Amino acid sequence: MPDPNPDDRLRVSPMDDGPFLVEGASSITRMRDGSSLDMSSPAALCRCGGSGNKPFCDGSHARNGFSDAKDPNRVPDERRSYTSSDGRITVHDNRGLCAHAGVCTDNLAAVFRLRTEPFVDPDGAPADEIAAVVGGCPSGALTVTWHDDDRSQGSAEPSIAFAPGGPYIISGGVDLIDVELPDGPVTDHCALCRCGASTNKPFCSGKHWTVDFDQDAESDAAD
Repeated sequence: MPDPNPDDRLRVSPMDDGPFLVEGASSITRMRDGSSLDMSSPAALCRCGGSGNKPFCDGSHARNGFSDAKDPNRVPDERRSYTSSDGRITVHDNRGLCAHAGVCTDNLAAVFRLRTEPFVDPDGAPADEIAAVVGGCPSGALTVTWHDDDRSQGSAEPSIAFAPGGPYIISGGVDLIDVELPDGPVTDHCALCRCGASTNKPFCSGKHWTVDFDQDAESDAAD
């Protein structure tokens, strides 16, 4: 088990073939209605998809053969960067982290272009509009770097929530323990798989859209 968390930061440790151990949060939010569930710290959150007490772990991972291995045929973790022609902003995109929520393509299709390469056109809209949409990316696949001022992402208070039939959404800063990415550690926001089927565990890869994930077994007993 990881060491205690003396700074009360939001800290998430994926346990081997087991749940997420979460420290530094006293509640988790249901995104379907904005209500909150109290939880202890540390708390064990299901990531095998089989718990009958979602979002909390009930030990189902030990019975259903859950594996936290990544799919060798997954979209690889690779960050690509696109700088606008005026040099104001760089958009960073890691397709391997994408949870396919559609926030970018639904809201700014001139910049985030389906079935087009390159996927990102940093000149397709004003920098402020691009940054606003990137800020809504739940997975952290998209981030921005400003080159002409001190603006940055990550100003929100740390929080953890779970989407109906979808992943855990973490925002405002997180220490994700023992998870390495080619472009450095996750520090602001990310989407973590809870259906058990992601090809890029512990991150959501959008597989909850295609598997029979029991989204309704969501801890009514904890209310």
